[in-house]
Amino acid sequence: MNFKPIFNKEKRPILIAGPCSAETEEQVLSTAYGLANQGIDLYRAGIWKPRTRPGAFEGVGVAGLPWLRRVKEETGMKVTTEVATGQHVYECLKYGIDVFWIGARTTVNPFSVQEIADAMAGTDIPVIVKNPVNPDYKLWVGAIERLHKAGLRRIAAIHRGFSTYGDSKYRNVPRWQMAIDLMQEFPGLEVICDISHICGRRDILAETAQKAYDLNFDGLMVEVHSDPDKAWSDASQQITPERFGEMISTLVRRHSTSQDPDFQEQIESFRQQIDEFDDEIIQHIAQRMHLVREIGYVKKDKNVAIFQLERWRALAEACRIRAEKGDLSREFISMFLEAIHQEGISQQERIMNDGMVESTVTGDLWMND
Repeated sequence: MNFKPIFNKEKRPILIAGPCSAETEEQVLSTAYGLANQGIDLYRAGIWKPRTRPGAFEGVGVAGLPWLRRVKEETGMKVTTEVATGQHVYECLKYGIDVFWIGARTTVNPFSVQEIADAMAGTDIPVIVKNPVNPDYKLWVGAIERLHKAGLRRIAAIHRGFSTYGDSKYRNVPRWQMAIDLMQEFPGLEVICDISHICGRRDILAETAQKAYDLNFDGLMVEVHSDPDKAWSDASQQITPERFGEMISTLVRRHSTSQDPDFQEQIESFRQQIDEFDDEIIQHIAQRMHLVREIGYVKKDKNVAIFQLERWRALAEACRIRAEKGDLSREFISMFLEAIHQEGISQQERIMNDGMVESTVTGDLWMND
């Protein structure tokens, strides 16, 4: 797929800012005026808000579109809002909305994405696609492909993290690798980080923004409100225009690479060492799985279930403690252990269900009845 930039990519970082929701005309305009001189590329405000549970504020709807038009006319900033249906597209076109975005809850539904793509066909309106709620890479790419097949070329992506079960310091766990995979597969695609939805809280916005910069994202989307504590939705993750400006001024934008000979020599040395460690890690994992299979043979012989809850709990906790001593995050070690554990279960399932298997330890054969 070939893409055209939504923004001037030479002018990085790309900055998108504005309130989670358009609440009142006064709130939309006061926030916009607070951001007007801060170099943002796009003013955002949600008009239709898909909420997790009924009864929450679900947006002002079409009534908010004239407010965004006023923002354009009075500040000169371009504006964007979320669309979830073909009808939303048609309404936004009437009011001259500059850019559309597709939210995480819509990206998960190919029927909805196709409806939006059909409604946008024949236009040259830029569209930004947020990752789906859950970490499904193919769904994210599939949404982009549907828009591309409808003839749209000015497409970008927004990484806003993923829902997860269990404790985390993030509202939506970043799982940065999925966004990095998207950058690698589609180098012409602009990828922006929605730090507000990843964090869900103000106190870690700056560190997450710097992380996004360090990972070479093209820019940031940040929820900014003239009076965040009184926001009608997602109050805890919004900041004032003044705080937004302060945060952006402290961030360091690094070079993509360096041609300095000393840099290249040092990096190559470290990379060779990493390659050697990676080879050792793979060998150790393969040896571990060999032992897992041997345990599978014993379990099959004694008619014992594959999953042993207490063993798993003890192993996971011990590994987390060791990982923290090695300056590894709990999020990383949890994902690593889950992947290792799932592979072990899969290995033992094959042993349990094979018609005939042979242990490399005992040489005994078992027939699956």
